[in-house]
Amino acid sequence: MATDAKKTATELSRSESIGVGHVQETKRGLSPRHLQLMTIAGGIGVGLFVGVGGVLRVAGPINLILGYLFYGCVFMWPLSLMVGEMVAWLPIRGSIYELASHFVDPALGFAMGWTYFFAGAMVVCTEYSAVATVIGYWDSNTNPAAWVAMSIAVCYILNMFAVRWFGESEFVMASTKVLLLLGLVLITFITMVGGNPRHDAYGFRNWTNGKAMHPYYATGATGRFLGFCAAVRYAVFTIGGPDFVSLAAGEIQNPRRTVPRVAKMILVRILTFYVVGIIAVGIICPSDDKNLFGAIENGSVGSAASPWVIGIARVGIESFLPGFINFLIMLSGLSCGNAFLYSASRTLYSLAQDGHAPRVLLKCNKSGVPWVCVSVVTAISLLTFLVSSHAASDVFGWFLDLTTVSLVVNFTAMGVVFVAWYRALQMQGYRRIGIVFPYVSPFAPYTAYMIIVIGSIVSLGIGFDVFAPFSYRGFITSYFGLAWFVLAFALFKIVKRSKLVDPKTVDIFMHGRKQDIDAECRFWEDATSDGNEKVRLARMNAFVRAWERFWGV
Repeated sequence: MATDAKKTATELSRSESIGVGHVQETKRGLSPRHLQLMTIAGGIGVGLFVGVGGVLRVAGPINLILGYLFYGCVFMWPLSLMVGEMVAWLPIRGSIYELASHFVDPALGFAMGWTYFFAGAMVVCTEYSAVATVIGYWDSNTNPAAWVAMSIAVCYILNMFAVRWFGESEFVMASTKVLLLLGLVLITFITMVGGNPRHDAYGFRNWTNGKAMHPYYATGATGRFLGFCAAVRYAVFTIGGPDFVSLAAGEIQNPRRTVPRVAKMILVRILTFYVVGIIAVGIICPSDDKNLFGAIENGSVGSAASPWVIGIARVGIESFLPGFINFLIMLSGLSCGNAFLYSASRTLYSLAQDGHAPRVLLKCNKSGVPWVCVSVVTAISLLTFLVSSHAASDVFGWFLDLTTVSLVVNFTAMGVVFVAWYRALQMQGYRRIGIVFPYVSPFAPYTAYMIIVIGSIVSLGIGFDVFAPFSYRGFITSYFGLAWFVLAFALFKIVKRSKLVDPKTVDIFMHGRKQDIDAECRFWEDATSDGNEKVRLARMNAFVRAWERFWGV
């Protein structure tokens, strides 16, 4: 029987510890700036610099902008805030997949974890094949498999160091991606107002004469709407979600301070980097450019197929830029592969933590790196050697299609987890208020229901263009991730006979896990209390102090 008095913050933080033993654990070696850059640029890969040309051609610049705005601001932003609230409250090493098992159904945690693991592994393969494609710009004679081997070795080594050094490497490579994107946007602005060798102030000319919105797969208004749908589908692949935040929650320093800050920055990241970047690429490169068409149809490699480079060449700028941009695009592919090798390996570690994968995967080296998980994902990435017998650009497309629906399904299930967690809190008399929770996401749980509806529609309609004429390859690659999720869920239900968790009786504190996390986080929380933080910052010079504050350290 519910009482009028709600439980207090003291009651919420109190739980009985029943001893959760960890043989080996990852370590909290990621700093706030590492996580900030991972979430800002983790999903920015070759797709945003090269592959986007194909979508620009079929959808047009306005559809591309609308697609990114819709998916980024209406779906990804509120989802990131909700996930940030959950993992800030309980930043466990089992990530959101363990929360799914505990608050919804063990079958859901199993299906989510293995689906994201599959998606993450496929993204790793996608980026490795993309790197091989990009290097082909300089060397078309060497078998692309050699460049795949180089990518695998580099990312494996970086992921086997202590997570702090992985964070530093990703910080540097992610910074180059951000600088590349900002540089391309700046070039677009300068050239569009006349700052180019031809002194042509072309402005928004490339959006006129019917080039703004292209009909796709149909004619008229229906075709233009489907062009928007194609843009949304591509945004799914290129816009990184809350996965990095949830997976890194168990390895980030001071998670209850850092995670909310990173989650709240998601909207700025989407608007500043993705949407502004998409606006710029639609301005500088006409969607009907014959060179863009030719590059796509001929399978041109590297920056030769990039709408940015094609647009820059149109205004008379050539010189060293294509080669330099190609080099930075190559680094962006390596960075994205490196980041997803991290996320896929931590997902596998999370599954092992929850008993959904062999316990041998829990083995960590002295630096706290789950080396068995990293090795397993690297072994799977050997599939990328398919580029030795097929065009690297074709292999890139295969892995991209296999990945897309898996990500949408997983993100949609995160909305389900939030609803279940919210219901458990409500039914057991806990209020989501600031003194209790490190962060409270706005408009929840209504935004969670919206996420579930949108995600379900996108998941079912992801392959709308493979039915007429019917494409067996397109159907399989478009819906394999959805089938994988459903099969994993059903298989677990049948074999383990799991049941839905009762929100009235579920242990909110996860059998003492919250008490353990509270004790662990107290080290940073005490150090960054108002008084101690002022003393710490006062000892630094002005430059270092500004740097620390900028990254929310």
